[in-house]
Amino acid sequence: MRGTGAGFGRLARWYRALEFAAFGRDLERARFEYLGRLSGCRNILLLGEGDGRCAARLAEAAQGARILCVDSSPGMIERASRRIAGSEAAGRVEFLCADARSLRPAPGSFDGVATLFFLDCLDDRGVASVVAQTGAALAPGSSWLFADFRVPAGGLARLRARAWLAVLYAFFRAATGLGTSRLPRSEEILGEAGWTRVASRDFQGGLVRSAVFTRPPG
Repeated sequence: MRGTGAGFGRLARWYRALEFAAFGRDLERARFEYLGRLSGCRNILLLGEGDGRCAARLAEAAQGARILCVDSSPGMIERASRRIAGSEAAGRVEFLCADARSLRPAPGSFDGVATLFFLDCLDDRGVASVVAQTGAALAPGSSWLFADFRVPAGGLARLRARAWLAVLYAFFRAATGLGTSRLPRSEEILGEAGWTRVASRDFQGGLVRSAVFTRPPG
């Protein structure tokens, strides 16, 4: 779970350790699962980047791409920038401290996008806004990489997911001032906007999903 405010800067130093303590390496595996799908891209938009782990791995996977990383936390941007500095990818990766909901890229600016544990920090309206604005900026045939929490359909897995999400939202609201307290309908909103899930893998008993979405040209 990542956020949209400067309050997350207070967690920047400890974010990876907290993540591993709660879920081991599964959130990192979910982030990295489909990065290879963007290997042929030329311009990639990475929303809610966090501490730079994904930007570094994505730069390796897509060696001909320029990558724009957008995060609203100055602390996370600083940490991510340090991770990339001095590497071969430093000249291809740009960091922008901004709220993704206010981003207005020109049509066709990007041919790939990734939202990895980012949309869960928005409400339905915020997700719909990001999906609409980002979708308009993507060239025909682009892929949308998605990783986030989810609630399984039933059984003990559903109860476990609901309990975990209650704990996570309570923690991030207290620690960072996160403005939402429930999981948005991110995958449904993507579907309503014309995006189709073409690959997916679940982790943590269905609590976490990594997926690839595409939509028909035009």
